[in-house]
Amino acid sequence: MSHSHDKEDNCCSSKAHSETKHIHDHTHEEGDEHDHDHGGDPSAFKTYLPAIVTLVMLLIGIVFDNLFTVPAFQLIRPYWYIVAYLPVGIPVLREVWETFKAKDFFTEFSLMSIATIGAFAIGEYPEGVTVMLFYSIGELFQMAAVNRAKRNIKALLDVRAEVAHVFRNGKYEDINPEQVEIGETIQVKAGEKIPLDGELISDKSSFNTAALTGESKPRTINKGESILAGMLNLDKVVEVKVTKAFADSALSRILEMVQNATTRKAKTELFIRKFAKIYTPIVFFLALALITIPILVLGNEYHFQTWLYRSLVFLVISCPCALVISIPLGYFGGIGAASANGILFKGANFLDLITKLNTVVMDKTGTLTKGVFNVQTIESNIDETDFLNLLTAVEAKSTHPIAKAIVAYAGQKEIHPAENMEEIAGMGLKGLVNGKEVLAGNVKLLEKFNIDFDPRISSIEDSIVVVAVDQQYVGYVLIADEIKEDAAEAIKQLHENGIKQVVMLSGDKTTIVKKVASVLGIDTYFGDLLPEGKVAKLEEIKSEKSSVVAFVGDGINDTPVLAISDIGIAMGAMGSDAAIETADVVIQTDQPSKIATAIKIGKATKNVVIQNIVLAFAVKAIVLILGAGGIATMWEAVFADVGVALLAILNAVRIQKMKF
Repeated sequence: MSHSHDKEDNCCSSKAHSETKHIHDHTHEEGDEHDHDHGGDPSAFKTYLPAIVTLVMLLIGIVFDNLFTVPAFQLIRPYWYIVAYLPVGIPVLREVWETFKAKDFFTEFSLMSIATIGAFAIGEYPEGVTVMLFYSIGELFQMAAVNRAKRNIKALLDVRAEVAHVFRNGKYEDINPEQVEIGETIQVKAGEKIPLDGELISDKSSFNTAALTGESKPRTINKGESILAGMLNLDKVVEVKVTKAFADSALSRILEMVQNATTRKAKTELFIRKFAKIYTPIVFFLALALITIPILVLGNEYHFQTWLYRSLVFLVISCPCALVISIPLGYFGGIGAASANGILFKGANFLDLITKLNTVVMDKTGTLTKGVFNVQTIESNIDETDFLNLLTAVEAKSTHPIAKAIVAYAGQKEIHPAENMEEIAGMGLKGLVNGKEVLAGNVKLLEKFNIDFDPRISSIEDSIVVVAVDQQYVGYVLIADEIKEDAAEAIKQLHENGIKQVVMLSGDKTTIVKKVASVLGIDTYFGDLLPEGKVAKLEEIKSEKSSVVAFVGDGINDTPVLAISDIGIAMGAMGSDAAIETADVVIQTDQPSKIATAIKIGKATKNVVIQNIVLAFAVKAIVLILGAGGIATMWEAVFADVGVALLAILNAVRIQKMKF
């Protein structure tokens, strides 16, 4: 299954919010929805000024209506309430005009306008003003909630340094990170953020990586190791060689992913918005029927004003605001909560889909293991120092990870340089070291040169390098990739969170894969796979109709499998750029246990969204029946609309406070 990442209209795109106007974007194409985010600074006094003016005038009006009987007020009473109505009413009436021009007649704005103007027409001035005031307050609360969710994500991720200290013309100059070129050297002082991705030139330093990984524990990075933009230097002044342009840094990519995530809507969100477009005209015509049908039934006992009032109450109650607002806000909260845990969802649709997962397929190296080879055991028939010197001399000429592990283990020991080096494909290396012929590789290499060795070596499961000197077998080195600390816990948590089958695919030899699978409690495993073999295995797993499959990987060779899985999950900190770009979810900490956390966040988000749908429908259904029967007044109608919207918003915001 390939993923379509088409960008739809962003339900949370910011709009200008001036002193008395809400400007909304109405393209009104197929599947379009009203944008509830009014943008602006919710703390700005001018944002709240229209509501404050209306509230003060409404309270004064109610006081004069009920406590003081001033004849002069009775004369100006209708005009007083009209003036009170205008600060909050004009923006909504303007919206009605804009939507009518776009041939969209049945919106929450038209419902609110008809209900409030109708209330004025039958002399219910305070109720007309109150309905519009409460609607505006609900919008302000919702705006503040969306802005808060955005700020939480931005504060977590937007930690890009504004200045880079670059070495140019014999001195360090302060320039914009966007102007720094690849290969240049930058200096980062203690307490400063790393402005660009690069390689550490200085010996070592300690860094806070929380902005990228969600991990609060400082991380020590040594000379020659990669360093990422957004990390905070905790230790001392360091120098970094820039390896990526500003726009290509891991942090810039992460920010872009989060910003784009809100444009990919979940099925629930899309369904509710389509539903609202059908639901609104239905309730409008039901409200119309509430005025007209009783004429036929009641005859002379029919009282137009009573049934008009009931019809207006019905309209206010039926406004689908709570659903249209709270559902996208719920998903936005879920994306924010995931980001705080070092997990990036590239869309609300994946937040929804991850709750349906039943099969997780994982790569081994770099996903369940650290992808860093270490020497575990050395067995030799000769002096160990001589053995290591001869072996290291040969391996120093190779770039293979196993060769690098041996050289790193040997350290700075005195060695003789190897001569006449020859690589024997698929077997190992041959060279002359201090006049001696050295062979280093796998068992096939010794068999090729007819060298006798201990037959038990063939049954060793780990990666092994056997060594022969002058046609004599002298020993071997065992190399192993370390299993990540949380790998076993990760598999256990996946099973506890409804994953029926965990499968491991690897290019490593089957004996090693089998050993790792048994240690971790993995259900099924396959070794000796090339990239196309992984694709074939995944397609075979996906062929079962009931399967919803996630693939977790980190390397360039995992890209094809990430692309065809239902959900592609990439290990972000150590993963390749191609894997991160192709994946739908990125685990920034490289911890496999975060996959279960991602499932938990998805389920919590879905629960909140379902709670909001049930709450909105239940309250509205009850008050609609009461309104049609004349029991509920405009005040109950206001609660059913604005009250439910506020409760739904508060419930949606709750996701960001949850611990996972």
